[in-house]
Amino acid sequence: MTTVIMRTTARVIVPIILVVAVTLFVEGHNLPGGGFIGGVLTTTAFAVIYLAFGLDFLERGVLGRDVEPGKEPSRDRVVVAYRRLFEYGLAIAVLSGLVPLLFDRPFLTQTFVEFEGVPIYDHVELASAVAFDLGVYCVVVGGLLTILSVVGAE
Repeated sequence: MTTVIMRTTARVIVPIILVVAVTLFVEGHNLPGGGFIGGVLTTTAFAVIYLAFGLDFLERGVLGRDVEPGKEPSRDRVVVAYRRLFEYGLAIAVLSGLVPLLFDRPFLTQTFVEFEGVPIYDHVELASAVAFDLGVYCVVVGGLLTILSVVGAE
């Protein structure tokens, strides 16, 4: 059982952690960080939710699954969801590295496209490294949450 202070603190800090994680992820194709550090911070937010509200809340509130009232959610179902995220991330990262080979470019060659006249930002640069960062992000989140779930069950 967690305290009211822990739950209140979680409600305040989790959105802040997630905003910082998204910011680091988006900036990652131009600066160090990106997918890895964004994934670590997202996992931290999930860990705080898990500690404050428990696995039942994680099943219903975050993963959107129906859990019978009074019945403990299955940790195996949660771990399967995290493993699937890990697998999808690995596939995205590998595919983003293989695409340049189709154009006779070396593995993991990166390029970018510039967009002018975008509302609010005016100038936006979209790098192909974002796909690789997304894959790394999913691998990190899926892997770390799998570890947290398995270790937490012990």
